[in-house]
Amino acid sequence: MKYHLAKESRAYTGEQLHSNFAYKEFGVVGDSIVAFCGPCDIKPKEMVDIEDLKAGNQIYSESMLHFIVEHHETDLEKGVLRQLVLACIVKDALNDILRNVAVQRINADLYDGDAKLSISVATATPISSVIHFGINISSVNTPVKTKGLEDYGVDPFEFANIVMEKYARDTEGIYNARCKVRWTK
Repeated sequence: MKYHLAKESRAYTGEQLHSNFAYKEFGVVGDSIVAFCGPCDIKPKEMVDIEDLKAGNQIYSESMLHFIVEHHETDLEKGVLRQLVLACIVKDALNDILRNVAVQRINADLYDGDAKLSISVATATPISSVIHFGINISSVNTPVKTKGLEDYGVDPFEFANIVMEKYARDTEGIYNARCKVRWTK
């Protein structure tokens, strides 16, 4: 599992959720998690979550920390489980930093009380499973009540490195755990 933090700002529109994004954009080949900061504005034609599309939800933030994960296998159930692992890592990292706030996870979304902190989706491509996880940096002008990393005084670049290192370590740990056991009768 490789990881990369892009320092330059770039928008997330949903178009980035495709196979080999990390390779095409950053030269990162193989299973990866990449992060970048920038606005988020997902138009209906790019929405992967049909529930959001049917509800007419607007997905917008002036500034988010975006993670895009790719695993080169197409098992969507495993992709969704990895999405939940990533959400747990982000939640734990926030709670470790903040101490006075109890960030809660509901499915793959994070909340501080009734304020939404994140968006997330997992899907499959013909060659891989991909995840987008975005956490608000700014909570200004969002279509629903939100909080962001700025509200807590959390540096998004430092936070991104914490999350990516933990995700890479946990992914390696999962791989090693399945390789070190013997089969049973």
